[in-house]
Amino acid sequence: MNPFIDLGIRHDIVNAITELGFTNPTPIQEQAIPVLLSGSNDFVGLAQTGTGKTAAFGLPLLELLDFEENYPQALILCPTRELCLQITNDLNNYSKNVKNVNVVAVYGGANISDQLRQIKKGVQIVVATPGRMLDIINRKAINFTQVQYVVLDEADEMLNMGFQEDIDQILSTTPEDKKTWLFSATMPTEVRRIAKKYMTDPFELTMGTKNTGNVNIEHEYYVVRARDKYAAFKRIVDFNPEIFGIVFCRTKIETQEIAESLIKDGYNADALHGDLSQQQRDKVMKRYRDRSLQLLIATDVAARGIDVNDVTHVINYSLPDEIENYTHRSGRTARAGKTGISIAIINSKEFGKIRQIERTIGKQFTKAEIPNGFDVCEKQLFALVHKVHNVEVNEEQIEQYIPRIMDEFKDLEKEEIIKRFASLEFNRFLEYYKNAPDLNAPAHEERSNDRDRGTDRSFKSSVSAGYTRLFMNLGSVDDFTRGDMLGFICNNSKISGKSIGKIDLKGVFTFFEVENAHVEQVQQAFKSVDFQGRSVRIELAGEREGGGGERSGNREGGNRGRFGTRERSSGGGERSSSGGGARREGGFRDFSGKRRDDKGADSGGARREGGERRKRN
Repeated sequence: MNPFIDLGIRHDIVNAITELGFTNPTPIQEQAIPVLLSGSNDFVGLAQTGTGKTAAFGLPLLELLDFEENYPQALILCPTRELCLQITNDLNNYSKNVKNVNVVAVYGGANISDQLRQIKKGVQIVVATPGRMLDIINRKAINFTQVQYVVLDEADEMLNMGFQEDIDQILSTTPEDKKTWLFSATMPTEVRRIAKKYMTDPFELTMGTKNTGNVNIEHEYYVVRARDKYAAFKRIVDFNPEIFGIVFCRTKIETQEIAESLIKDGYNADALHGDLSQQQRDKVMKRYRDRSLQLLIATDVAARGIDVNDVTHVINYSLPDEIENYTHRSGRTARAGKTGISIAIINSKEFGKIRQIERTIGKQFTKAEIPNGFDVCEKQLFALVHKVHNVEVNEEQIEQYIPRIMDEFKDLEKEEIIKRFASLEFNRFLEYYKNAPDLNAPAHEERSNDRDRGTDRSFKSSVSAGYTRLFMNLGSVDDFTRGDMLGFICNNSKISGKSIGKIDLKGVFTFFEVENAHVEQVQQAFKSVDFQGRSVRIELAGEREGGGGERSGNREGGNRGRFGTRERSSGGGERSSSGGGARREGGFRDFSGKRRDDKGADSGGARREGGERRKRN
């Protein structure tokens, strides 16, 4: 028997949700549904997106409402049209075995006449975004005087988006004796104020903060040369025409420069960093939430508090210094039950960072290839075809132009019109990506195999589980590469390469990991090994790291950061990898009519790959 029966949900609804894969209630469903089914309490539920809140309030509503009556009995307010449509679709799926259930989605960006027509036919549940709902109320096209239940979903996000005044006006049209159910990820002052104003002694339920939506995130990495990073980044964006993403950088300067270069190249992008005033930040975020921005370029600090449910991609232009920040970054996508992709653009020295992140998040990255020019052209072309196929036609406005349009095309067959239309954009992209080079780092620049035998100075204090860290008195000055060192260890100790973990190759010495079961075997094997007349010494790394061993790291250029990257004391980062801003080389206009420039190779766009440029004396 499905456990939802025990929560008080009737069989026809349980049968429907069973088909949807609801076999066990989530924690918030298990605790909220019995309370809400009583219909006698106002309710405050604190839980992250992706925890099953829609069913937590949707199933009780379907039990409590009278579907023999055809007037608005429940109003659900949410921040975005995507969430609005998702809730509407979910309620329709839950109630497919129940007769006379009418749910109407009311949101901006769609034909208001259609929504008014649906409301006029009769509706019991209205799911709405605040702006469009207030517009319909002001038209006196709906009557909420008999509403019994109001649900405020993602209340904190609605307030962050500036809907507080709209919500106040909407709720003022509803009866005082209604029950209000509020769901929010956090409880800031504004949400608490709404709860106090519109609720009487609400039942409060707080769930854990883990965002289970993160299981819906795919993690990918691309390996490129440092000089190609900006060009590769743009090609990844072009290969995802519908991208709505957040791009993370390590520094404010890098953030600003990449945003400026993207704008010059015709992309809808802007920067979000700590030097912006609150007014400037609000303006940028409003444009992003309105989707007039395609890409938001941000630092970790500036991005705190961003909670936009329909982000498709998170791109790590630079990996963070702290592993935990990667988790926070990737969590910006795959919200509200959606899926998302988190991308890292790295060079061949950063494999160790990827492996450490994998261990932290418990998921593997997929190594992806930078698409070639033709693949991008093809993807953009069919994205346009799809957009044209699904465009909403304004019949009233375009009708007057139809005769002239038809006259213009009278000598062309349908197939010829389609060819010419497609070529109009396809030729543009073909010209743009003509002779575009391969931006993937060549194989010899990558590590010796996919298990990352040699991490790049990564997390020296962290030893992989089941391994012991050893010291050897040979290093790069002896003409060893990590691959050479791996073969040297395996050949002399007669163990498999699978038994070797991370290899940290230094100038005159090396640290490497060996599976615990083979430590003694390696130590014994090297007691009689010489290299160019020198005895090879193998010791436990702890005996060396406590002394002078690590001091040599300072001779290589300064202190190491958390990821082992070099922190320059006087320059703030690496040298500029290119000499100027985004180079203008012919280029093309994207589908919005804006001009983009990039031949696929290094356009010089985003300077200072690793941070600020070193100051000149």
